[in-house]
Amino acid sequence: MNQPNHPPPAERWELRTPRHPVNRRAVYWWMLQALVFNGGIAAAALTVRLIWPSTAGWSTPALVLALLVLLVALFVEPFWRYRVHRWETSEHAVYARSGWLVREWRAAPLSRAQTIDAIQGPLEQLLGLATLRVTTASSGGAINIVGLDHATAQRTATELTRIAELTEGDAT
Repeated sequence: MNQPNHPPPAERWELRTPRHPVNRRAVYWWMLQALVFNGGIAAAALTVRLIWPSTAGWSTPALVLALLVLLVALFVEPFWRYRVHRWETSEHAVYARSGWLVREWRAAPLSRAQTIDAIQGPLEQLLGLATLRVTTASSGGAINIVGLDHATAQRTATELTRIAELTEGDAT
């Protein structure tokens, strides 16, 4: 007989596509990240090409490659990520799907939750976004749900903390 706070084993470990998309502003967050990282690489390649013309034999192809990667990172990856990234919580588990080239589906029972955090980096703060991090007693590491509206992340962290407190188990 199942205890009220514990779902049957089949439900506990069901790995399914989560219901909720991340916030649409996550697209801009991923674009800004690409601009900072890949834009810096493209700027460095351009600088080498302009300052040392004798490097044209290798710096021109490097610059072209850096610009192509920047274009993909700005105009393909963010929209692709938005279509892939999904999340869901229940009274028993947290579900997340992330990635773009390599996709990852994760499920973590709340009985194993050790910490539940809402985190905001500088770009997330600028866009009103946050990351929900559920750390479990798993060697797989934390589940990070990126691109949530800040209020949604705070509300979900509070609700998951409440559920985890009521769930029997020692989170190990």
